[in-house]
Amino acid sequence: MTDKLKIKLSIADRVYPLTVDMSQEEGLRSAAKKIDAMIKQFEENYAVRDKQDVLAMCALQFASQLEQQKSVDTVVDTESIDRLARLNNALETYLNR
Repeated sequence: MTDKLKIKLSIADRVYPLTVDMSQEEGLRSAAKKIDAMIKQFEENYAVRDKQDVLAMCALQFASQLEQQKSVDTVVDTESIDRLARLNNALETYLNR
């Protein structure tokens, strides 16, 4: 049985009460801090008054980063598969001597 934990996260000056698995707490708190830091950065660098606009910009930024990371992960996976195939071929050649 996983233990549930009641936490409160503050994002964009609003408090969100959540019930989460203990294993999720640290990640959620970290994510909330990153969102607030990004909100502050957008507010300082752009003339944005509406919190909803800033939150939309944050969502776009995080989604963009996720998509870019997926592309990188795909390239890394392809390279790893190629390297494993070469290693497998080398082992088969060695063992079949």
